[in-house]
Amino acid sequence: MPDAASHLLPAGARPRVLHVIADPRRRGAQSLARDLDRELRRRGQASALRALAPHPEDRRSPDAARRPATFPPAADPTGVLGPGRLHPRTLRALRAAARTADVVVAHGAGTLSACALALAGTRTPFVHAGFGDLRHRSASPALRLHTGTLLHRAAAVTALSEEARAVLLDRFRLPGTVVRTIPNGRSADRYPPARDAADRRAARAGLGLPAEGLLVAWVGAITREKRLDLALEAVGRMPDVRLAVAGDGPLRAALESRYECARAIFLGDLADPAALYRAADALVLTGDSAGVPGVLIEAGLAGLPVVAPDTAPVRAAVQDGVTGVLAPPGDPAAFAEALAKVLAREGPSLAAAARAHLLPRFELGAVADAWQGLLAEVARPGRG
Repeated sequence: MPDAASHLLPAGARPRVLHVIADPRRRGAQSLARDLDRELRRRGQASALRALAPHPEDRRSPDAARRPATFPPAADPTGVLGPGRLHPRTLRALRAAARTADVVVAHGAGTLSACALALAGTRTPFVHAGFGDLRHRSASPALRLHTGTLLHRAAAVTALSEEARAVLLDRFRLPGTVVRTIPNGRSADRYPPARDAADRRAARAGLGLPAEGLLVAWVGAITREKRLDLALEAVGRMPDVRLAVAGDGPLRAALESRYECARAIFLGDLADPAALYRAADALVLTGDSAGVPGVLIEAGLAGLPVVAPDTAPVRAAVQDGVTGVLAPPGDPAAFAEALAKVLAREGPSLAAAARAHLLPRFELGAVADAWQGLLAEVARPGRG
C-alpha cells in the first residue's frame, strides 16, 4: 500500500508519537496534549504535536504556519497542518505527517473525524483521547451512529473516568478491550503555588487585577455548558468579592454586557492560567464534565481551594470540606454559600490539602506512564 507505514517497530522500542489537536489554543484536551508531548520528549521518546487548523482568530496565511511533523520536532512544538479541520489540504498534510509516526493520538472531539478520514487505509493506528461531554456526541440516533462509526476505526479510545468509560461502552458499543481509563493530568511544575502575599500581589499586578480584596477565578471556554452565568450570579450575591474570568467564547459579549460591573473582570484567553491561580483566593467551576476537569487539577496543584458542582467526576479531585466545597449543580445561591465558606476558611490548610490530594493521582508523571504503556501496545509490530 503506498500510504502504509514504511517501518516495523522493533521489540522493546518506544513508538514515535504524533499528537493531533484541533487548534493551537491551550484549553481542555489540548492542554493535556501539550503537556504529554513535552513529557514524552523529556523521557527521550520521539514525539511531535500538530494542530489541524489555526486559532479561530488567527488571520495569518495557513501556508505560513503549516509544516510537516519531524522527529525530533523543531524548536516550536506546534505546527498547523491546514486552513480547516476537515479541509482536503489539512487531511493530506495529516496523512503525510502520520507516515513518520508509529501511532497518532487524536486529542479531543474536534480531531476524531480528521484522523478517522486521513488515516483510513494506512497502517498507522490512532488512539482517540477522551471526550468531554459525551451526551452531546450521542444526543440523537444519527449523531450516535456517526460518532460510533468513527470511534470504531480507532485502535484504542481513552476515557477520563470510569463513568465516561461506561458511557462509551454502552452508547457506542465499543469492545471493552479497546476502551481504557486514563485520567486527566497536569505537570505540577507548571502550576507552583503562590509563595507568599507578595507573590500573590505580583501575580495580580501582572494581570492588571486589583492588589487588595478577595478574588475568585473562573477559567474556561465561555460556552453554554460551562455556565459562567452561574458563577457571575453567585459572586454577584457576595459583597467585596471580585470574579476574574479567563477565557473566551460565543457567549462572552452577552455575559459581559449583562453582568457589567466592577466586580467582574474579563481577562480574555490567557496563554497560561498559572498566574491567575497564584493571584486568586479560590477557583469556582460551574459547568459539568464527563471526566475530571483539567482546571480543577491545575488549581489544586497550584494550591488553590475550589468550589465545584457535586458530581462524581468532580469528587475524584475535590474532597468536600477538605480541599474545597461542593455545591448542588445549577444553584447560584448554593455556590455563593460554598464560596463564602471557602473564603472564610484558613487558606493555607485548604491549599496544602488540595495539592497533597492531587499529586499522587493526577500529576503528569503517573498519567504519562499509563500513556506510554498504551501507545507501546497499540503500535506493536504488525498491527493494522
